[in-house]
Amino acid sequence: MYLIKDLARLSGFSIYTIKYYIKEGLIKEVGRSPETNFRYFDDTTVNQLKRIREERLKGKSIKEIKLLLNKGTS
Repeated sequence: MYLIKDLARLSGFSIYTIKYYIKEGLIKEVGRSPETNFRYFDDTTVNQLKRIREERLKGKSIKEIKLLLNKGTS
């Protein structure tokens, strides 16, 4: 399990960017702490962030990446 700061360190994305990707529906938290309200993520999220980076480097838009990610999970 990872916190958002761990995702930032592992992926190279900023916390701000990760929060944006959550808001846009590209990634999702797997849980939340009831005491602290911290979001938790797993290895699936790390892999999705790697895929997002690869697609962004290819010049794909956020909308295109969202379609690709949704296609992969359906």
